[in-house]
Amino acid sequence: MLALALSGGPDLPELCDSVINAAIGNEITPGAVLCITKDDKIVYKKAYGLKSYLPAEAPMTEDTVFDLASLSKCFGTTLSFMKLIEEGKVSLDDPVKKYIPAFEPWRSKDGRDSVDINIRHLMTHTSGLFPVVILNEFLPRYGENQPDSLREFIAREHPRLFRPGTGLKYSCPNFIVLQEILETVTGQRLCDYAYENIYKPLGLKNTMYLPLDRDIPRRIQLRLAPTELLEDGTLLVGRVHDPTARLVNNGNSGNAGLFSCAEDLAVLCSMVMNDGMWKGVRILQPETVRLMEEVPYPEVGRALGWDSTSPSAFFEGDLAVDRCLCHTGYTGPSVVMDLDRHIAIILLCNRVHPIDRDGLGQTRKEISNIVYGTLR
Repeated sequence: MLALALSGGPDLPELCDSVINAAIGNEITPGAVLCITKDDKIVYKKAYGLKSYLPAEAPMTEDTVFDLASLSKCFGTTLSFMKLIEEGKVSLDDPVKKYIPAFEPWRSKDGRDSVDINIRHLMTHTSGLFPVVILNEFLPRYGENQPDSLREFIAREHPRLFRPGTGLKYSCPNFIVLQEILETVTGQRLCDYAYENIYKPLGLKNTMYLPLDRDIPRRIQLRLAPTELLEDGTLLVGRVHDPTARLVNNGNSGNAGLFSCAEDLAVLCSMVMNDGMWKGVRILQPETVRLMEEVPYPEVGRALGWDSTSPSAFFEGDLAVDRCLCHTGYTGPSVVMDLDRHIAIILLCNRVHPIDRDGLGQTRKEISNIVYGTLR
C-alpha cells in the first residue's frame, strides 16, 4: 500500500472537490473516486457522490472497484505485451501474420499494393483497422461467446481503412488481435497471464479480469460499481460493459474487461513511473518502460498502448509536459502519468450508470490543471 500523505497545495482539495461535485450535480456521473500521487505517495484520495442508484442508492467509497473499460488496454494488454517484448518472444516489427497466418494485409483499392500490419501498428492505433466490430451484423452470423469466430473475422474480413502507419484510427480490434498473439505465444489466457506476471507479484488484491465463466470473488462483490442498465433489465455489476468483450470474448478481452480500484492503480502507476519497479519488485526493465513511452509516429501522438500527445490527450491539461502517458475508459475512468514530475492523476467514475451520459473530458482537464497548478 502507498503511504497516505495529505499534502500538496493548500487549494488542491477545495478546487478538486468543486469540479467533481459540479460534474455530479450536472448529472454527468453519479459519483467518483479521485486519487493523486506524487513521488510514490498518495497526496489526495477521496470518494464523491453515489456508487449506485440501482438496485438501491449506495455511497461511493474509496475502495470501490470499477470497470476500467479501455484502461484495460494499458494496464492489462500493454503491460503484458511489454513483458513479451523484453523476453524476446515478440518484436514490434513482427507482422501479425507471423503469429496469425490468416491475417490479411492492407491492400490498395486497385489491388496492386499491399502492406502487412505489424505489432507496432496495433499498439499505436495506426493499423487502419475499423474502430469496432459491428455486433448487429456479427452476432446473427456467428452467435454469442464465439471468440474464435471473432478472431477469424478480424483476420480475414474486418475492414482495413488506410495504409498502416499513415494515420490514426482508434480501434478496439487492434487490442483483440494483440490478445490473440499473446495467448498464442504464451499458451495462457490474457486474464491469467496479466494476473501472474503483473498483479500478483505487486500484491494487488483488487485488480483482475472477471471472465464470465468464473465467479466474482466475494471480497469485491459488494464493492463493485455497477455500470449500465440494459434494455432487458439486466444491471451490469462485475460484468464488463464493453459489448464485444462481454458478448463475444466472454469477459477475457484485449480491449476491455479489467477491474480495479484507486489504490491498486496508484501502485501500477508508481511502478511505471519508477522505471518498472515497485517496492523492490521489478515488473519491467527500465529500457522497456522507455520503449513504451516512445511515440513512433509523432504526427499521430500515440505511445505504445497509451495516449501521449494526440488531440484526444487534451485532458492531460494545459500545464502537462511532453513525457506524459494517459488514457481514458468509456465507462468513465482516466489516468494521467507525468513521468518527469512523478505525478499520477487517477479519476474513477461510472458515468454510464444507470444510463449512458455525456463525457467527462472537461472535468478531467480541469482536475489536471488544478493538480499541476497547486501540487509542489
